[in-house]
Amino acid sequence: MRMIVLVKQVPDPQHIKIDPKTGFVVRTGVPLIVNPFDLYAVELALRIKSEYDGEIIAVSMGPPSAEEALREVLAMGVDKAILLTDRRMAGADTLATSYTLSMAIKKVGGFDLVLAGEKTVDGDTGHIGPEVAEFLGIPHVCYVSNYEGVREGYIYVRARYDDYLLRLKVKLPALLTVTRGELRPRIPTILGRLRASKIPITKWNADDIECDISRIGLQGSPTRVLEVFTPRYGRKCKMFYGDPKELAKKFIDVLKELGFV
Repeated sequence: MRMIVLVKQVPDPQHIKIDPKTGFVVRTGVPLIVNPFDLYAVELALRIKSEYDGEIIAVSMGPPSAEEALREVLAMGVDKAILLTDRRMAGADTLATSYTLSMAIKKVGGFDLVLAGEKTVDGDTGHIGPEVAEFLGIPHVCYVSNYEGVREGYIYVRARYDDYLLRLKVKLPALLTVTRGELRPRIPTILGRLRASKIPITKWNADDIECDISRIGLQGSPTRVLEVFTPRYGRKCKMFYGDPKELAKKFIDVLKELGFV
């Protein structure tokens, strides 16, 4: 099994800030971590590898500092890491990001499975996994909580949708987005961190993956953040006293005034 895991470095959720002028997440001076949902995807890849052997390659897109996130998953047991870093990739929305990642995956080639977190804590869209699968032309399943095996070119997985747990089989190659649930990401050991510090990280720019420059970064993003603001919460309260029947009539009159009835 040759697996590719998509990893993103994100601001610690407890310190996330949005620049009200640009609409982008503020990263300067904010603690950065591996996107928590991506750790579930890494854990699933490691469990599959322990049973079926193979290779795990982590791919991340971001500034040079994203190398720290790749070192973290290498310490967990990932075999290789690739960092897509290029100023031309900056400001990408989910569509441009997915296109860029798919081009990198095509350059890697020869994969059986692509895994990603259900979503990222800084964007919270859940778009990347499905969009990458569409660019690659492969089937995908979202909200995977665990797997049951790989047999005859199919992977058997469990996926949680609200109150339902589905058991599905998916033809390989495929893409899975992984959610929290049955999996518990392992904590890197000291030996794992020593090993990770010695593994070279491959760095690719836009030219290396032979992508269409007009489809990456801000210029390749059809969506724009027009305004960022903190919602104001407020309420108005009216108190009614008197006979229950009269109160019921007054309540209906108020609902009519507000347009609810």
